Amino acid sequence: MTSSHFSPVSFVRPAVDAELTAFVGRRRASILEIGAELEPVLDALDAMIGGGKRLRPAFCYWGWRGAGGGDEPGVYTAAASLELLQACALIHDDVIDNSDTRRGLPATHRRLAALHERSGWSGDAAAFGRGSAILLGDLCLSWCEDMYQSSALPAGSLAAGREPFDMMRTEVMAGQYLDLVEQTRGADTVEAALRVMRFKSAKYTVERPLHLGAALAGRHAGLAPVYTAYGIPLGIAFQLRDDVLGVFGDPEETGKPAGDDLREGKRTVIVAETLRMAGAADAERFRRLLGDPGLDAEAVEWMRSVISGSGALDACEERIAGYVADAAKALESDEIADGARSALADLIVAATTRRH
Repeated sequence: MTSSHFSPVSFVRPAVDAELTAFVGRRRASILEIGAELEPVLDALDAMIGGGKRLRPAFCYWGWRGAGGGDEPGVYTAAASLELLQACALIHDDVIDNSDTRRGLPATHRRLAALHERSGWSGDAAAFGRGSAILLGDLCLSWCEDMYQSSALPAGSLAAGREPFDMMRTEVMAGQYLDLVEQTRGADTVEAALRVMRFKSAKYTVERPLHLGAALAGRHAGLAPVYTAYGIPLGIAFQLRDDVLGVFGDPEETGKPAGDDLREGKRTVIVAETLRMAGAADAERFRRLLGDPGLDAEAVEWMRSVISGSGALDACEERIAGYVADAAKALESDEIADGARSALADLIVAATTRRH
């Protein structure tokens, strides 16, 4: 399934990075004409978009190639616009979750709160940081639209891509709200966690970028069912792996403190499986500790031991393997252009085999 000499993400990354740098550079000049005070906000954006795995642009590009699209420069611009949507989602997500870090750096709202503190301004630094981050996220959402529309693809192609492009933006916001609701009402079922995962991650990370690529190439109708059969299970497997890493991941690899998802009280599948499979006493204590921002290393380690000992970790790994198999099966479709099939197979590995 994998190739030792080719990475479908690395193939796309240089062009995507160049498009983002050029677009944001042009917008930086116009924004600074409004006021020099905006420079730290733009620096925060540079820090955000400078990292990331570029998975969404990669799925968009290989969705395009799988639909018979050629190596057209304009498709990189359209694909790169998804990174601005991702920046919006992450900035807002960190505000909602009150996260301290993102990719090993201060979260955007923390970074802008620190600006307030350094400057000696009046008022609440934390509130300033949150408000500024929300505005920057909104700016990214606006620029995502502008960048997509400015790509040098035929007007008919861009119009054909509007439906998946618009649905992607709608679904990620709806999924984020469902996530908030489930955390607030303390839903502990696998079914509730999977519903959030489907809209907040699977459709947004894999399915809709693939649909966008197919639509830009004029083959949305024929390929959408195939890309859904591949994209939904792969997107769920991707998020399941992310949830495992949120509990067991190395902070050097994840950029987040160990056990941060437990402190935030995220209602993930691995949490739901733990509460379902653990003994009554362990499940009760686990539920009580979940979402406590003051969890110390000892408490986190105990919760990890319950997850592993109950069989919940193994259950999640089995789910990942099953979803990966479903995604791989979908690639057997004759609708996918042969040149993209191996790249899409490699993307399964890239999305799901990140290290603990």
